[in-house]
Amino acid sequence: MIGSQPSSSGLSTGLKERHMTMIALGGVIGAGLFIGSGVVIKQAGPAAVISFLITGLLVVLVMRMLGELACAMPGGGSFYEYSREAFADRPGLSKLAGFLTGWMYWYFWVIVVALEAVAGADLLRYWMPNVDGWIISLVLLVMLTLTNLVSVKSFGEFEFWFSSIKVAAIVVFLFIAGVHVLGWTPDAHGLQVANLTQHGGFAPNGWVPVLTGAVAATGFYFGAEIVTIAAAETAEPQKAVAKATNSVITRVLVFYVGSVLLVACLVPWNSKEIATPYVSALNAMGVPAAAQIMNAIVLTAVLSALNSGLYASSRMLFALTRRGDAPKALAKVSKNGVPVRAILVATLFGYGAIVMSYVSPDTVFAFLVNSYGTVAIFVYILIAVSQLRLRKRLEREAPQLLKVRMWCFPYLTYLAIGGMLAIVIAMGFIPEQRTPLMLGVVSLGILLVAYFVRHLVNGGKGVEAHPPTSFKKVKLKKS
Repeated sequence: MIGSQPSSSGLSTGLKERHMTMIALGGVIGAGLFIGSGVVIKQAGPAAVISFLITGLLVVLVMRMLGELACAMPGGGSFYEYSREAFADRPGLSKLAGFLTGWMYWYFWVIVVALEAVAGADLLRYWMPNVDGWIISLVLLVMLTLTNLVSVKSFGEFEFWFSSIKVAAIVVFLFIAGVHVLGWTPDAHGLQVANLTQHGGFAPNGWVPVLTGAVAATGFYFGAEIVTIAAAETAEPQKAVAKATNSVITRVLVFYVGSVLLVACLVPWNSKEIATPYVSALNAMGVPAAAQIMNAIVLTAVLSALNSGLYASSRMLFALTRRGDAPKALAKVSKNGVPVRAILVATLFGYGAIVMSYVSPDTVFAFLVNSYGTVAIFVYILIAVSQLRLRKRLEREAPQLLKVRMWCFPYLTYLAIGGMLAIVIAMGFIPEQRTPLMLGVVSLGILLVAYFVRHLVNGGKGVEAHPPTSFKKVKLKKS
């Protein structure tokens, strides 16, 4: 073993508390914040800060739900197991909920692996313009695959440093931009907030784009939930998850909402420069080599997402094998407690998607790009529904397991479910979101067909029913 002991599932427990905290924080700071936020600002104007606030609050609620469940029921597979357990009194629904949750989440992350490998190549070509993009993509994918294959500790270390760079960059940006906007620089002439109202007002295009911007911003926040999957590979899962989820809750809104607000103060929303919001904000403050700096930071964010994607997809696939929802052959674990075959499957899918990005960019790859975000929203809805059902059982059978509690239960859980359903419905009325919604529903339909085909192949029996866990028999571990 490499500095760790295996868990009951055979996985290593090499992740430390510092790894978990940075995995959670880094998971929500991706290329979407640094690049995609410009699209939302362009549509909604300075009121884009409200778009990010709305979506951020929903993600904070989901993370609190996951923190509650992960502390009460730590184990491999995280919300895949919660979906099964939540409907354990209805075996057919339990198996379907688990199957859909696990495979949709796996699908989301293997697409991210391919997207980030392609994005990383584009960023590196900024410095290496004569190298073919597909070569760079493959090199990046191979490098981070090897990192994940060595041990979970090596994944944790890489993610710790990747995330540390991203967090440090955001903190420095918040400080420098904050000082500039407050007018505390030597050449300042008071508060620099005119851009919030000068170009048509705070919401120049009305409030509908603000709401549609919230829909578009949803995908930027995904990733923080990886920490609950990683809980199975820590020595003290309850303690690590509780601290990590709390760190997300207290900082995610500051990082996103705060930095977007500062960008809106520094760069006019209707300028061409808003397409590269953070580069333009640094230029507005006179920071030298702004493009070089941001390219390096965004590259770090991309590599972090690629690293996390390989990890999350492999662990979810490993969890699927335990309940018969994926081939048992993929459950093989190396001497270092790493699910090698599950990682390699994600890598192979990534290779195929990278090839499609060059061979069929407007059909196959476009389908993947446009469908994965909606699928992620479906997963979050299932997480919220699972928490709603499991919390009631835990309160009834084993309240001592609820070390972390969802606020104002069940009202905020209902609010989160309603908010996410509203996002899905709203996508149908937003022209640019209709295609992602349609393709996301198609992806869900394909998984439903796959489930029922497997059910028929097994003679109508499917996988063995998962009996409800008796929480009354679970003893509270002493910390």
